[in-house]
Amino acid sequence: MQIKNVIFDLGGVLFNIDYNRTKNAFQQLGFAKFEEMYNQYHSDGLFTELETGHVTQEVFYQRMLAHAPINVSATNIQNAWNAMLLNFRKPALPFIDVLRKERKIYLLSNTNAIHEAAFLKIIAEETGIDDFDACFTKAWYSHKIGMRKPDVATYQYVLDDAGIVAEETLFIDDSYNNIEGAAAAGLHTHLLLPSEQIEDVQYG
Repeated sequence: MQIKNVIFDLGGVLFNIDYNRTKNAFQQLGFAKFEEMYNQYHSDGLFTELETGHVTQEVFYQRMLAHAPINVSATNIQNAWNAMLLNFRKPALPFIDVLRKERKIYLLSNTNAIHEAAFLKIIAEETGIDDFDACFTKAWYSHKIGMRKPDVATYQYVLDDAGIVAEETLFIDDSYNNIEGAAAAGLHTHLLLPSEQIEDVQYG
């Protein structure tokens, strides 16, 4: 296997996240069944629309507030939604710098405008990097390309847009369903376990 390209996921791979923090924050706001609406492996219609850019963050807040107790505000919703975002895995940066001397490095993330603004702010504060996307040959965010993992069409779009082929590309993600979608698109894959870092992966 000759790997010429590596596509990284963001959350759980390069950026530490904790879905339980968001679940707990929403439950404290009165969303008793939030985990049925959104978790690492599933999202209902509203969250899928947000992550594919088909609703604005303002519409997202409005629709969430329609199901919230009367004293909940849009700021409460924003803070609860962002609660899962912890910190950037700083050791990843020098490793990526070394890796991209040998291969093309990409980023593919299921995310949304609210989270993007928040994690870019965290990364800038923690690392001093104001243009995080410049760390990669190219970065794709689901809310900007209008599609998301694990749809096979998403991976094919990325391959076509980058002008690379699946047989020479390794995809790294921490969610098994995203790995399955990538494998179906013909990519080499690695499911990053909670005990692993990207430095531990064999890149061929």
